[in-house]
Amino acid sequence: MNTNTKKVLFEVNEHGIATVTLNNPDKHNAFDDDIIKQLTAIFNDISQRDNVSIMVLASNGKIFSAGADLNWMKRMAGYSYEDNLKDANALAQMLKSLNFLPQTTIAKIQGAAFGGAVGLASCCDIVIASTQASFCLSEVKLGLIPATISPYVIEAIGLKASRRYFQTAERFFADKAQQLGLIDEVVEPENLTREVNAMIAKLLANGSQARRQAKKLSQYVAFKTIDENLLADTSKRIAAIRVSDEGQEGLSAFFEKRVPNWIVGGD
Repeated sequence: MNTNTKKVLFEVNEHGIATVTLNNPDKHNAFDDDIIKQLTAIFNDISQRDNVSIMVLASNGKIFSAGADLNWMKRMAGYSYEDNLKDANALAQMLKSLNFLPQTTIAKIQGAAFGGAVGLASCCDIVIASTQASFCLSEVKLGLIPATISPYVIEAIGLKASRRYFQTAERFFADKAQQLGLIDEVVEPENLTREVNAMIAKLLANGSQARRQAKKLSQYVAFKTIDENLLADTSKRIAAIRVSDEGQEGLSAFFEKRVPNWIVGGD
């Protein structure tokens, strides 16, 4: 499948890898209400697809995304409070749909990611970036705040760093972003696609349903009190996946010293 929606490209290959690409390089892949609407629809579509195992979020051009489009911002400046609230909620819902996609998500960042684009990266499970990538939570320079992206950015880089960068609007680069936990891997620009493909290969070696359940597990357990309710919940989760078809196949393959049936072309 290959759907060209002009400013956003969406394709799914024969291996179940979806690629969503911001395709507005002339405007530095900045997003507006139309792009937010398109992304929300695509993410919701992907979430319902059993044939999609992994999603890569990328962009064309030298810049990953400059955040909010200037013309959109001009329009928002003239909105009423109620219109601004509706507009902000649309962005909040798009970020939520990305953050809670059941599939594994990889952000492929080749250049600058400003404002809301930091939110996009923070919503992805794995972030792989070029050494040329840079980041900036620039909202306060405009007298604004990074409100809708804040839950995801704070989760990614922590409260202390967020308190600093939310207020300073400093630009920081890939090495610092990796230190903060926003980026997982930093590679030379010419190796970016290769590194993303290598990560995809690592993921495909694992059970697709197990990865979905592991993602849900991490999001559910995070910051919860370790009490009897949590112990009961996690026990139920492992018991259920042990008796699932994929769990049975994985265990059988391990003890029989063979590759599981989800690995294509295994010996």
